[in-house]
Amino acid sequence: MKSNKKYFPILFFATLAVGVVLGTMLNFPVPGNFSTANNHKNKLNKLIDFIDAEYVDSVNTDSIVDLTVNNILEKLDPHSVYIAPEEMEGVSQSMKGDFVGIGINFYMVGDTIAVVKPVENGPSEKAGIQAGDRILFAGKDKLFGRKIHLDTLFSKLKGNVGSEIQLTIYRKIQDKKFNVTVKRDIVPIKSVDVALMLNKTTGYIKINRFAETTYDEFKKGLLSLKKQGAKALVIDVRDNGGGYLEKAVEIADDFLKKDQLIVFTKNKKGRTDKTFASEKGIFETGNVFVLINENSASASEILAGALQDNDRATIVGRRSFGKGLVQREMNFGDGSAVRLTVARYFTPTGRSIQKSYKEGNEDYFKEFGHRFETGELYSKDSIKIADTLKFKTPKGKIVYGGGGIVPDIFVPLEVEHGQESIAYIMQSPMVGNFVFEQLDKDRKSFKGLTLEQLLAKMEKTDLYFNNFKTYLKKNEIELSLDKNKELVKRYITAEFAGQLFGEEKYFEIILNQDVMIKAVLKK
Repeated sequence: MKSNKKYFPILFFATLAVGVVLGTMLNFPVPGNFSTANNHKNKLNKLIDFIDAEYVDSVNTDSIVDLTVNNILEKLDPHSVYIAPEEMEGVSQSMKGDFVGIGINFYMVGDTIAVVKPVENGPSEKAGIQAGDRILFAGKDKLFGRKIHLDTLFSKLKGNVGSEIQLTIYRKIQDKKFNVTVKRDIVPIKSVDVALMLNKTTGYIKINRFAETTYDEFKKGLLSLKKQGAKALVIDVRDNGGGYLEKAVEIADDFLKKDQLIVFTKNKKGRTDKTFASEKGIFETGNVFVLINENSASASEILAGALQDNDRATIVGRRSFGKGLVQREMNFGDGSAVRLTVARYFTPTGRSIQKSYKEGNEDYFKEFGHRFETGELYSKDSIKIADTLKFKTPKGKIVYGGGGIVPDIFVPLEVEHGQESIAYIMQSPMVGNFVFEQLDKDRKSFKGLTLEQLLAKMEKTDLYFNNFKTYLKKNEIELSLDKNKELVKRYITAEFAGQLFGEEKYFEIILNQDVMIKAVLKK
């Protein structure tokens, strides 16, 4: 990965803040009768036919169509996008919430697949595969020593439920090679990372996206927290770029009383569709806090806006992304699709939180960089909202439209101005990759450690902090970490704990010093 301090936050952000709302289908028209003069809608089809039949060189007309479709959509809004056939499976799988496979988290070490950890209770764990194992062969197919495209790799490891695959494994810690048979099964892709207790009365749930399974995951976590004594709840949608609007609505419904307005949408024909809370929800009483940041978008903003406008939750953090457009996915019939903006959504008080895109897509996404420049990520006073975009909740609280959800309690970035890249890179996959490499060098020295022993070990040494600085330089990332040593060590320690003891331990360590969590617990 190549990057630098100046551009990393914006690039990292761009991968996160993508709102998605899937819907009905629309078939793409096939070439037909072009007898009608000046039929602008048929020009593209006719041009492609001309190129196919008469152009001097051979041309892949499919790529021309894809390029044309993308150019057209760029003229509409930043969230109307084309999804090519080769991208659809990954997109659909992520939103579906599961897939059929062998169930591993992996990392490419050189040209070899290394298991970071098998999915808990998944097919690979049941077959005895361990963290650090290398997968050399899938059946007779060699998976090392050559560059292999991820799509090809996935096709070798995926299959039908119940089908078996023989893997050849090299276990580095024991320096031995052996075969193991894995029975493929449904592997969940979690959209709720964790549900845990922050203290005796406050629960915490982290949602990373809104997929088909999100509400079921959320409900399971919430009921578990209530059994553990949760009287207050923190919902964390930081860095959650959105997903299915309906799932955000279902979650909001659990906190609101019957017939309270959750959200409404308007299309270009003026049709308004309102969604109201239904029967008694799971958590209609008790304090609720929603954590947001500049990467919280779309469905995350629907949830935050619904609870803020109904005086049901305190919103904590920084101004959210500002996406108030609703997309519907329409299939072309060849495996590709267009995700087209079909309506705008409004929070219960009537505010649109869509930020302006009049100056084009490039300027739209540069707005995030502008927040750094103006100091908005460090001071609530730097958020510029027009007086005409003020709205009142039923209890008289002022809320704002015109570009994201403005929090009730503002919490600045933890790092100093000019050090933003550090905050973002510590939450990037690079930390996990680094920690895996460190474990892989000497996994035996960590074997048998308790969590408390690990924490004590990490506290008294700067070895991994210094090694991480070297790791960044090796990857051509120039960052000065010394002023944020405590933050960096916390994330490295949490990642060690996560890989060795499970994801919940990662969050326990991170949340213990999280500035937004501290702001909540002061209330």
